[in-house]
Amino acid sequence: MRTRLALLALTLGTFAIGTTEFVVMGILPELADDLDVSVSSAGSVVSAYAFGVVVGAPLLVAAFANVPRRRVLLTLLTVFVAGHVSLAAVDSYPWVLVLRFVCGLPHGAYFGVASVVGAKLVPAHRQGRAIALVLLGLTVANIVGVPAGTAVGQQFGWRATFLLVAVIGALALAAVIRWVPAVGGADAPSDLRAELRAFKDPKVLLVIAVVTIGFSGLFSCFTYIAPMMTEVAGYPAGAMTWLLAIFGAGFTVGNLLGGWLTDRAVLPTLYGFLALLAAALFAFPLSADNKVTAAINLFLIGMSSFAAEPPVQKRLLDLAGSAPTLVSATNQSAFNTANALGALIGGQVIAAGYGLTSTNRAGGVLVLIGLALAVLSGVLDRSRRGGRTPAKM
Repeated sequence: MRTRLALLALTLGTFAIGTTEFVVMGILPELADDLDVSVSSAGSVVSAYAFGVVVGAPLLVAAFANVPRRRVLLTLLTVFVAGHVSLAAVDSYPWVLVLRFVCGLPHGAYFGVASVVGAKLVPAHRQGRAIALVLLGLTVANIVGVPAGTAVGQQFGWRATFLLVAVIGALALAAVIRWVPAVGGADAPSDLRAELRAFKDPKVLLVIAVVTIGFSGLFSCFTYIAPMMTEVAGYPAGAMTWLLAIFGAGFTVGNLLGGWLTDRAVLPTLYGFLALLAAALFAFPLSADNKVTAAINLFLIGMSSFAAEPPVQKRLLDLAGSAPTLVSATNQSAFNTANALGALIGGQVIAAGYGLTSTNRAGGVLVLIGLALAVLSGVLDRSRRGGRTPAKM
């Protein structure tokens, strides 16, 4: 029971982080209108947060390398809460960008440390499911947190949304204090030199590249999901609350399914769901002019994308061995580099006049590149079996 409560405390933190990361997509029109900028310019708020994650993940993990992991989690959540309270108090676009960057700083480090702590709380044969449980907060955020935050933002303004996120973050901080253990292997500090040596393995770098390029395909779609579903599929703006819940349900189902399959076969799970994600993205422009098929495809994109996340995280933990924290955090940097890259590519495609749904075709191409890199990582495993013990498959 104590282990489950500890995992749930970690999950509440990822729920808070997932809510703030994705809720902006739902309140983008309100934020743009209030700050008197265009929707495409307001998309930079997404990129600012993502850049904060990219910068913060490796730097904060390195800075806290000799600090027990539980204390690191508490520090990161404290910064997260303070950043969102500050964000709700500003009224200028430049300050929103700066504070979204600050709010993004703890994100990657928290996910990296929380994934390692969660994995070390359970036996090796259950680590895939433990990682999925920690990541579950991110997916449930898209069912509960993002729709709720979107509704609050539409009713009371975008600042109220970020105050809600601050409250959730404070609850996560209290839960970690209460339930995450302060002793044992899960709380051990990192060895920075060993953490850095993990990046000498080309397979680690390939997996990071898979996330950076492959998952940018998801965000080329997701960043512009509100205008796609309202202007192309024909849904009213008020429907975005439950449409985001459908997307979040896909995330949750995919995460749980991916975690279960990862404990059986890591690389085949990764290959299969990246292929399914590419297919769903290519199919979206064909289904977007019908409300029912657009909603179904939205679920499939969410499901396939997050089913690929547990095998990525487990693959990195296996490759990094006894020094997984920095690699795990860098995965989150890569994920949010993908966020920024996908938003940028999607915006450029739209600005070039190819239409809102063309972002999905661009996304499908990016996912296929990520799949090719994942296959190459697996090929390197097989090619080295003669002289070295392979990483877990």
